[in-house]
Amino acid sequence: MGIDFQLARDAFGRLTLTAADGTVHQGVAPVRAFPIAAPGEGIALVGADGHEAGWIERLDALPPAQRQLLEEALAEREFMPEIRRLHSVSSFATPSTWRVDTDRGETNLVLRGEEFIRRLGPSWLLIEDSHGIHFLVRDLAALDTTSRRLLDRFL
Repeated sequence: MGIDFQLARDAFGRLTLTAADGTVHQGVAPVRAFPIAAPGEGIALVGADGHEAGWIERLDALPPAQRQLLEEALAEREFMPEIRRLHSVSSFATPSTWRVDTDRGETNLVLRGEEFIRRLGPSWLLIEDSHGIHFLVRDLAALDTTSRRLLDRFL
């Protein structure tokens, strides 16, 4: 099944969707239905009014230029660093400051409370810091011993 719309950037850099009937939706935002479990499937294109203007079943079914445009828009919208290693925590009581390595470099995050660590599956965690940034731990077993030991104190 092909797509029945076109995506483009307008003069202001906003994503614009032009439907098959010629209707233009300016300032659409791509929203993944399953951002962690199935990031390449089920992407809604939400208009400025908050209503769905388009739907993409599979990202890899898009023509290359459309896919690249959509991937760029998703990268602008989403920011979820993946924690690769925990170096230290300031305290085992919350709030505490964690020094971590992520896929985007080393940083510090402040964990407000243990309730801001959510399990997404047997080995996945989503950690929200005091600024509302979500950090992903994709595989607990892949972390080094020190990182697992530090995390276990909060789980």
